[in-house]
Amino acid sequence: MQSDQLNYIPILMQFILAVGFVVGTILISGKLGPKRRSEVKDKNFECGIESVGNARIPFSVKYFLVAILFVLFDVEVIFLYPWAINFKELGMEGMFKMVIFMLLLLVGFFYIIKKKALEWE
Repeated sequence: MQSDQLNYIPILMQFILAVGFVVGTILISGKLGPKRRSEVKDKNFECGIESVGNARIPFSVKYFLVAILFVLFDVEVIFLYPWAINFKELGMEGMFKMVIFMLLLLVGFFYIIKKKALEWE
């Protein structure tokens, strides 16, 4: 093997280990543990409250919209961390780029406020 191909062996080993762990965990979980089933044990239970009605009721689109917006803005905040760590090395160019990034972030935030995407009805 050439040296370029040898560099990928640790990645392949880690992938095989991860897949083996997942498959092994699934296979072992099916074999271990008690197998006693009853109507009471198979019943849905959440937070000490008996479940009422069907669990397949439709959710409002607002719920999903707020969840997606939360993830979007949360991921954008992750981009601030490397900038804050390398603040001095990036200099004025990095500061200018971050100001542009924050302005775009604020434009998006004000847009969703204008569209009332975060208001519950």
